[in-house]
Amino acid sequence: MATAPLPLRGIISYPVTPFAADTGDIDLAALRRLVGELVDTGSHAIAPLGSAGESAYLTEGEWDAVCETTLDTVAGRLPTLVGVSHWSTAETVRRARVAARHGATALMVLPQTYWQLTEAELEQHFATVAAATGLPVMLYNNPGTSGVDLRPETVVALARKIPNLTMVKESSGDVARFRALRDLSDGTLSVYNGNNPVALEAFRSGAVGWCTAAPCLVPRWCTELYAAVTGGDEQRADAVLAELLPFLKFIVGHGLPRAVKAGLEIQGRGVGRPRPPLLPLPDEETRQLRELLERLGKAEAADMGVAGAE
Repeated sequence: MATAPLPLRGIISYPVTPFAADTGDIDLAALRRLVGELVDTGSHAIAPLGSAGESAYLTEGEWDAVCETTLDTVAGRLPTLVGVSHWSTAETVRRARVAARHGATALMVLPQTYWQLTEAELEQHFATVAAATGLPVMLYNNPGTSGVDLRPETVVALARKIPNLTMVKESSGDVARFRALRDLSDGTLSVYNGNNPVALEAFRSGAVGWCTAAPCLVPRWCTELYAAVTGGDEQRADAVLAELLPFLKFIVGHGLPRAVKAGLEIQGRGVGRPRPPLLPLPDEETRQLRELLERLGKAEAADMGVAGAE
């Protein structure tokens, strides 16, 4: 594998997909607002159409509209990573080409499967998608949603055969895999964390980016964690994670689309309900989320006051 320029690092933010409250149609105006806020509040890259974006529940026309609207809103100000995954290779290729046409920086591919795929089938799928555009490709390993667990040895073997497969997003929560992926690939694979609660451990184990929907609600906490760990301020990084961890565990435990959309409603930035079969966050869980956000808001205000006095 040849070492390629690193197009993505830092806080890679996932916008949820807004739906109109009255019709349930995608709300592109709300999407533009949300993406613009993510750009303005310090994200290092924007990644539409992952699991947090409910891409599995969009029609192809809707998928195209979300892709185009997001990339047009970012307008080259930040790198973009578009999730193009689909059950079929042909549709994944189509999505990859749409994303490339609208200026995506890189593509993310999750092995969405119904039938258990053989190693040869996985290789053919990733190789075909990667060859469709020539853009850098991030392999997304999320056994919790895909039902497929691509272990480091398998990922590195695929990357050795597919030149533009240069990145891997590891969401299993197994922190040892970050170092294993780096070591097995001789440092040529860039590794990203997709499991929110292990964000700090992942950075300390060699991850160069954190793919997360948390900045939709608490952008400063996320960028502060990254700044602390990359700046070598380990005490500050530990303190930020201690504040942030209960919130991260909550949004993961209750499902990102439900929790993030409920949080945006609490903050007066509503983007509609999740799309069925997903249901909105129940009342009691919404109350718990409100308390978590209020606590983080108070801690942020106190922290900013201390910083301002220095």
